[in-house]
Amino acid sequence: MRAVRAAEDAEGAEGTARTVRARGGADVRRAERGLDVALAAEHAAVYAYGVIAARTTGGLRATTTAAYNAHRARRDRLRAMIVAAGGRPVEPEASYRLPVTPSTAAQAVELAVLVERGVTGAYLELAASSDTSLRTMAALAMQECVTRSYGLRPEIEAFPGMPHGPGPASPATGATTGTPSGVPSGASPGATGGAPPDATPSAAPATSP
Repeated sequence: MRAVRAAEDAEGAEGTARTVRARGGADVRRAERGLDVALAAEHAAVYAYGVIAARTTGGLRATTTAAYNAHRARRDRLRAMIVAAGGRPVEPEASYRLPVTPSTAAQAVELAVLVERGVTGAYLELAASSDTSLRTMAALAMQECVTRSYGLRPEIEAFPGMPHGPGPASPATGATTGTPSGVPSGASPGATGGAPPDATPSAAPATSP
């Protein structure tokens, strides 16, 4: 089943890439920028959920591990789309500054909700794309993020993904990679205390293909 899903993702990525290449000028640049922003956010989400899952137990750990896997799958699909279109995918940062250090279950939920909201916002530009396949992919990704966020904390934003004012402070690396506010941004390892050694999912997404 996993092999079939991978084949379907690869086929979908190639189809989207052909559409992006067929368009010219501003449409191509906008699509490339949107894909880069979404990929940067997914890199950060994979890192954050690796930390969260390592510091939680029971049902919450299972939930956050599932979220980790979902974001990793989205990350891999975005990378495949960019490569198929002839682009160069943005690479993950060595580590990320977490807006919340998940020392308790409540803090883990807080961080996860911030991540989901940040990633939702990262797909906004793709959701406004003139390309139907990109627009659909982005809308589904945003829907998944909002659903996960609601499952963790049953609150509904009026306009999920839309900015509501200044977000948490981000270092310069967040601006250059397109990492949105609310999603962990690049920082030194000391900002998170380092990745936990006992993480079930890898807390260092840069090593996973």
